[in-house]
Amino acid sequence: MKRLPQFVGLISLALLATLALAQETNGSHGSDTSSQASSGTLAAAKNVRIRLDMGSVVVHGGQQQGITYVVRSHSYESEREGRRQTGSFKVSSSVKGDTAWIVGEWEGGRPRRFSGEFVINIPHDTELVKVETGGGGVEATGIAGRVEIQTGGGKIRVDDVGGSVNVETGGDAIEIGTVGGDLKLETGGGNILIRSVKGNIHAETGGGNVMVLSGEQGAVIEAGGGNVEIKRCLGKVKASTGGGSINLGDIGGTADIDTGGGSIHLTSAKGRVGASAGAGTIELFGVPSARVQTGAGGITVKFINTGTDRSDSMLETSAGDITVYIASDVALSVRASVDLGNGHHITSDFSDIHIASEGDKWGPRTLNAEGKLNGGGPVLKVRTTTGDICFKRANQ
Repeated sequence: MKRLPQFVGLISLALLATLALAQETNGSHGSDTSSQASSGTLAAAKNVRIRLDMGSVVVHGGQQQGITYVVRSHSYESEREGRRQTGSFKVSSSVKGDTAWIVGEWEGGRPRRFSGEFVINIPHDTELVKVETGGGGVEATGIAGRVEIQTGGGKIRVDDVGGSVNVETGGDAIEIGTVGGDLKLETGGGNILIRSVKGNIHAETGGGNVMVLSGEQGAVIEAGGGNVEIKRCLGKVKASTGGGSINLGDIGGTADIDTGGGSIHLTSAKGRVGASAGAGTIELFGVPSARVQTGAGGITVKFINTGTDRSDSMLETSAGDITVYIASDVALSVRASVDLGNGHHITSDFSDIHIASEGDKWGPRTLNAEGKLNGGGPVLKVRTTTGDICFKRANQ
């Protein structure tokens, strides 16, 4: 019984030590991490500008009347150095005129093993949100106005934006949901996914794939070396890649398609189509006119009457077969040739296309075909250096 006070004292010391250790762990998140958080509020403004030396930003538009934000900074140095760094990270906020500013920057230069995170809630009807960060991911959703994002390197996600969107990242993926205005994207090397855009689309990636599900107007897509796919676009399309395949669905206008080393496939287009491949097959189905060229590969084209103006067409490959489907109501003047005809053929479902050959069976032979369908119309030139040419009736 006399040892009880001493025993209780030992328990108390142990509990205090445990509590102190817990508090230390909560503040530093381990032996090599130190964190700091701050928050604030601002009155609503027409424009919101967010600038961060380095770190991620999340902006959500909602029904709130003002602006609220939480900023978290993290250091991955030792405990002492981490506390010094987090103490040097300064957050300032203000409203100047019609613009609300939230800024996070380091005093005395930017540390290497340090990051910041902004989580900002703003009114849905904000007219402009502009985010600038030296490096980190950015997310912006639920904004009625315009969105502009620039990051030195990080993933971008944008959805439910009523106005135009302009995004630039030094090197990561970009994901776009719904956008009510024009869309302009650029990444140094990452995939791009675009779900639905009511305005014009301009997207560039230095080394990733591009997927567009729906565009209500035109689209310009440039990929340094990945695949390009557009499911649906109601306006004219220009798509190019340095070394991947291009797959286009239903296009409501003209289409210009170019790949340095992949295949091309098009479901339909209301306007003229130009397609070029360094070496790959090209398939165009449901086009009024086309100019097609590939260094080595087969060509398949289906000509239909789309109700738009038609122009002369040309289909040419150095090594490969060419198959041409022609609808019954399409008027064309056909000229076709096989330069090295030995072992190859020109065949036709149309009696108005007349086939001939030059040269004897022992020497070089050239195959030619000419004819006018439905009284003649725009000229269709078809040429392969070595391959077969086949003209077929298209099923409506």
